[in-house]
Amino acid sequence: MRPRPRACEQCPVHQATDISKLGVDMHRWDYLVALGGNPNTGKSTVFNALTGLRQHTGNWPGKTVAKAEGGYEFGGHRYKLVDLPGTYSLLATTVDEEIARDFILSGQPDVTVIVVDATRLERNLNLVLQVQEITGRVVVCLNLMDEARRHGLSVDDRQLARDLGVPVVPIVARSEAGLDRLIATIAEVASGKLVHRPQRIAGPESQGNMETAVRIDPRTDGNQRAQSVEATYVEAARIAARAVRQSDARPRFDLDRAIDRVVTSRVWGFPIMLLLLAGVFWVTITGANVPSRLLGSFLLDTVHPWLREAAADLGVAAWLRGVLIDGMYLATAWVVSVMLPPMAIFFPLFTLLEDFGYLPRVAFNLDSLFKQAGAHGKQALTMAMGFGCNAAGVISTRIIDSPRERLIAILTNNFALCNGRWPTQILIATIFIGALVPTRLAGAASALAVVAVAVLGVALTFAASWGLSRTVLRGEVSAFSLELPPYRPPRVMKTLYRSVVDRTVYVLWRAVVFALPAGAVIWIVANLQISGASLAERLIDLLNPVGLLLGLNGVILLAFAAAIPANEIVIPTVLMLTALAGGLSGVGAGAGVIFQLESGAGTLAILRAGGWTLLTGINVMLLSLLHNPCSTTIATIYKETGSKRWALVSVVLPLGIGLLLTGLVAQLWRLVAA
Repeated sequence: MRPRPRACEQCPVHQATDISKLGVDMHRWDYLVALGGNPNTGKSTVFNALTGLRQHTGNWPGKTVAKAEGGYEFGGHRYKLVDLPGTYSLLATTVDEEIARDFILSGQPDVTVIVVDATRLERNLNLVLQVQEITGRVVVCLNLMDEARRHGLSVDDRQLARDLGVPVVPIVARSEAGLDRLIATIAEVASGKLVHRPQRIAGPESQGNMETAVRIDPRTDGNQRAQSVEATYVEAARIAARAVRQSDARPRFDLDRAIDRVVTSRVWGFPIMLLLLAGVFWVTITGANVPSRLLGSFLLDTVHPWLREAAADLGVAAWLRGVLIDGMYLATAWVVSVMLPPMAIFFPLFTLLEDFGYLPRVAFNLDSLFKQAGAHGKQALTMAMGFGCNAAGVISTRIIDSPRERLIAILTNNFALCNGRWPTQILIATIFIGALVPTRLAGAASALAVVAVAVLGVALTFAASWGLSRTVLRGEVSAFSLELPPYRPPRVMKTLYRSVVDRTVYVLWRAVVFALPAGAVIWIVANLQISGASLAERLIDLLNPVGLLLGLNGVILLAFAAAIPANEIVIPTVLMLTALAGGLSGVGAGAGVIFQLESGAGTLAILRAGGWTLLTGINVMLLSLLHNPCSTTIATIYKETGSKRWALVSVVLPLGIGLLLTGLVAQLWRLVAA
């Protein structure tokens, strides 16, 4: 096999970058292929089509930018494919651009495949020309040829290949048309059978030499660099003009533009956005009811009693049975039964909107509001993801380049009402708010109450972002390029797979890890006796004065504290502690055994016995929105920020607002009642 070409020894970037730190195993594969391109060119689709299931994701070492790697075999050789961050340029003004540039230069890929959008060729060719200044082993993947034809564009790939001096392969990645030719071309370039003819701008003397390829080095003199950048744009425009022709069958009606006139308009943009997101939430909540009930019935009503009987038959000590089965297993079963169905519905729906191209329109609509709050427009997307899961929302902030604005998005994501808190909101709204109106209007009143809480969370997101950007996180609001991609039919099966594997399973696993010890703690607290009373009862008595001052009680405060690992177990824990503290007989399966009743009337009776009023219900809904993040989200925040201080701020900020707001509501309630 041919020796790998060495990067320029004098290159400043080569000297500063250790190849071993780029996170690529150079020994398991015959050829290393880098996959680059602008955002929204279908690069991920090409990557998935080439690698199939032979891929894994992680972070670039020392970075929070996602990295995807995969592999495939062809012609008896193994190819490792590294999906570089989507970038418009290699000028290294962002972390993504820096990673792409450094990997192409110092990672020594055998082939660099640049995916370009056939409908936006001029803009995409800028990146191609820049990459050619670093390496000669380039393959241009001309994707979205079907959309080009739909827009009445004819792209001459042969002319494009002659002008660039590199192989150009037209494909339609969604249908995998042209994929075989792309694989064969990559093999020919990697093996040296297909030799690159340098394109005319950079000249052969600049290939692989950072000192002469001035456009890529940010330390080049400003005037010289500006001239080089301008020359690149001019050449890209010239090459695109020679390769692209507008056919006679030019479409008279542009559907994408017609839709955008409506969904991004000042009049209809926000109502459509709210209705669509409300529809997603309604489908999630309604659709999750049946599978949650079936899963809960199996895990709680069938498996749990069987485990208790099996442990008793095996002679396991009563305390150990309680910790393992009534504590750890039961809490975990609750989390899985309540959390899994909503996530399995919400994440695919959210991803379908993303694939369709609507989510960038949401960011466009909300950009001005976030800018006024001193935050980044892309925070709209991370906030929307937080409605599914705050941990996933925190991870999604990686799309924000500015560290200051990304931190604001992380610290305020908990104000988005995640799916773990929806069951609490819906139950309390149903049995307290719905009871205030006639039966025929109860459902609508309950739904409006939950929506009002969610809208309050959005308002507090703006308020907290504004406050942070003018105090501890001062700074200028950064500009960003927001491209509105064309609308595309979602790929349902691939979306389901990606949503379940990359999001649902990942978040659920983290929740399970924290729910296991939480269940053990809840059982121990409820069963550990101190001077004739359980530790839980002692803590409830201690917390009662504070709770009553806030329009709550000690049971509620203890339940929220015990449910830090998983919001899903708040209500079951409240019911168990209420029965324990009130000495209610015939309710539940014993101390430390969390439970929930099918009947709303039965649940209301237990809560009334625990002293709940309408004020209590309202403040529980507020505290459910405004309390500390769950432990999964806290751990994710610490991992993403690398700071215990910011993780602590993420806990104190919403909890402080929640206690202040519930206290204010309680005082106003008492003033009105008096």
